[in-house]
Amino acid sequence: MKGFTGVLYNGAKIRVLALMLTIVGCNTLKNVGDNELLLTENSLHVDNEEITDKAIQNLIFQKPNSHVLGYPLRLHIYNMATKPPDSSSQDGLHSKEKHEKQSRGFFLVRGIRKFLKQTGEAPVIIDTALARKSVDRLEAYYGTKGYFNNSGTYTLLKDQKENRAKVNYEIFLRKPYFIDTLTKNIRALALDSLYNSTVNLSLVKEGDQFDLTKFTLERKRLTALFRNSGIYNFQESSISYDILRDTTQAANDQGMKVELNIQNPRSVNDTSAARTPYKIHRFKKINIYTDYEIDGTTDSLQSLEYKNYTLFYNHKLRYKPKALTDAIFFHKDSVYREVDRLHTYRQITNLNTFKYPNIELIPDTTQALLTSNIYLTSKPKYSLNLNFDVTHSNIQQVGTTFGVTAVTRNVFGGAETLNVSARGSVGLLSDASLSNKTFTSELGGDINITFPRIWFLLNTTKIIPNYMLPQSRLLVGTNFQKNIGLDKQSFNTVLSYTWSPNTHLTHNLELLNVEFVRNVNPDNFYNVYQNTYSRLNNIADGFEDNVDFAGFYDENLNLLIPQGTDAFIAAVTAPGFQVSADTLALVKSIEERQQRLTENNLIVTTNYTYTKNNKTAISDIDFYQYRIKLEGAGNLLALLNNVVPYKKNANEQLLVFGIPFSQYIKTEFDFIRHWKVGTSGVIAYRNFLGLAVPYGNSNNIPFVRSYFAGGSNDNRGWNAYELGPGRTDNLNDFNEANLKLAFNLEYRFPIAGKVKGALFADAGNIWNVFDNEDNPDAIFNGFGSLADIALGTGLGLRYDFTYFVFRFDVGFKTYNPAEEPAQRWFREYNFKNAVLNIGINYPF
Repeated sequence: MKGFTGVLYNGAKIRVLALMLTIVGCNTLKNVGDNELLLTENSLHVDNEEITDKAIQNLIFQKPNSHVLGYPLRLHIYNMATKPPDSSSQDGLHSKEKHEKQSRGFFLVRGIRKFLKQTGEAPVIIDTALARKSVDRLEAYYGTKGYFNNSGTYTLLKDQKENRAKVNYEIFLRKPYFIDTLTKNIRALALDSLYNSTVNLSLVKEGDQFDLTKFTLERKRLTALFRNSGIYNFQESSISYDILRDTTQAANDQGMKVELNIQNPRSVNDTSAARTPYKIHRFKKINIYTDYEIDGTTDSLQSLEYKNYTLFYNHKLRYKPKALTDAIFFHKDSVYREVDRLHTYRQITNLNTFKYPNIELIPDTTQALLTSNIYLTSKPKYSLNLNFDVTHSNIQQVGTTFGVTAVTRNVFGGAETLNVSARGSVGLLSDASLSNKTFTSELGGDINITFPRIWFLLNTTKIIPNYMLPQSRLLVGTNFQKNIGLDKQSFNTVLSYTWSPNTHLTHNLELLNVEFVRNVNPDNFYNVYQNTYSRLNNIADGFEDNVDFAGFYDENLNLLIPQGTDAFIAAVTAPGFQVSADTLALVKSIEERQQRLTENNLIVTTNYTYTKNNKTAISDIDFYQYRIKLEGAGNLLALLNNVVPYKKNANEQLLVFGIPFSQYIKTEFDFIRHWKVGTSGVIAYRNFLGLAVPYGNSNNIPFVRSYFAGGSNDNRGWNAYELGPGRTDNLNDFNEANLKLAFNLEYRFPIAGKVKGALFADAGNIWNVFDNEDNPDAIFNGFGSLADIALGTGLGLRYDFTYFVFRFDVGFKTYNPAEEPAQRWFREYNFKNAVLNIGINYPF
């Protein structure tokens, strides 16, 4: 009964939400009293100029109720929460049975009411006391900008018919104050010398308008300067400013005298003016405790001296000393720098072998020397990670993926991490024609070892120092895919390097990426690529009466797969066979596509990726990020042509182990920008440009390295692989090309609680360029081809599970370049032709 009641309760919530979305005439003033005013808008004017800066407007205490597309949805949800019925007013309900029914109804209604109130938003009633506090806060803010004599007021602009009002805030600035003279009073000689060496970088300068923000930033600059110059114990509280104005001067004199004061450090309960001055400290000794336990003792540990470091360990040192000392940026006799301490924290964490370290600094009471104790607590040497996921795509109705990864840390004693992983998936095919099986399956595995340094023949420390968190990765993997497409097997080997000069910038160099793709079941080509088969079968309809072709067809006069299709192509393209030039060209085009997509691929690449962003935290919703990638394939093998006697195929392509290797150059640019809108809305923008140009040993791009359009993370008005190339209309079942443009714009907004909404517009397409494609509708021919950019628009719902976001989007074909020019706009703009997309997390 408890579970059944829970279902009823959840179902009731869903029905209420559905009903709520249809109500647009709900009384906004339902919970506003007769003598109260609902806040509808705030306006702010400074010296009669309207201020729209969100940071300044956020200083106002009261904000109007939130809106979704101009509609106060959450306010209406709140207003729908009615009071529970009064049991005393019910007549004749004295029986036990009726009383139980009444109680269940009471608790159900109360639960729904509670849900609506928590989901909704109470009406914002204007509070004049808060309005006055807002004025005080605005006056204080502009006071920090040098307008000490500013004044403010607020005005209520009431609605004549209803209990609504706007609040208009006005600030009058008057003349600002400026820094007339700047002096300093620095007690410690070491600090005075450091300050003088960087005085030209000061953010507080004579002649500037007073701005408290600059004073705050200057304090932070000086604190960083001193702490990175040996003053390990410098306190920001030692810095203060005396700001004076000569009252004997003329009333209109806006000049001020500013004095910088830097006092000596103050200890606890110390009120004496005579304190020990700040001094520049150097390191006397650096100790590294490799087996530290939080509540343990260090008395019985053994020690080892290595390059002016002392390593303490228990029983046996499990780590190579160099691996540990390379992660420490303190050096004996060197000046203490706070940045070295931060780099040490980052690099030790980057080793993935220890928990977050503890760094202790012990000063010598007799001289300016430091002893550093670095305590390291090891993570477990072995760990096991499991994962499970549910997927959906245009190929699979539903699929499950699962994987297991065994992690071994400190494999060779140098803080190396070994990951051995296995993965698999099972899915239900969405189209039975793709395979003679109902389910798909995939198995794969990787052996991945990571080194916390650049593993290379030459020493790269001067170019990529340890503070950049260098890592080398060596991966060997394989994957077996069945019942999707041609049952591919792939083998992959990667040697890559990654380093990050700072938290916003990452470099990744894949020195060697070798991928071998083998198509196990090429005879299944025409079962998978049904559109290609239909084109060939339509051509074959004109040859049904040819007695020599009788064995090519089944009882329904359709070409047999693969015997009939292969035999028909061979017959039509044979020398001397009488057929029109257009038909011959079309059959050869189909044959070329078949050969391209069924041939095995050997791809040997080198690529470099540059990624930069300005995110300050994971929760930051106002940021940008861009990624630039350059990739070259086959160049190393081509250079060996004069050394290695390669064999060639009929197309004069060089062969390695009987396979023509791919040769191309590829570049990508991916840019993402998020803007915060209001208190919780976000506008997200993305643009992508990718181009791969084949040359030398190739006249096209391998299918696994080409571009496609459509899908839940691309243009959501089309399914994956459905859009393009160019203005072609579903030419192939899996459309792909070597040039891609994509532009995405999405407005994300809260609806109720963890439920969020989105409106989006996705534009883009793929084209062929500089390859062997000869269909003019698929080829990019300059700026005129930009008319082939497709536009999909739609709306979506998201539910935030904290750790991930479940996403449901509905996309509509708004502009379809595959249609006739007069019918491209809104031809299929309806729910019947809408594309449903399900995804995890945001698309960009």
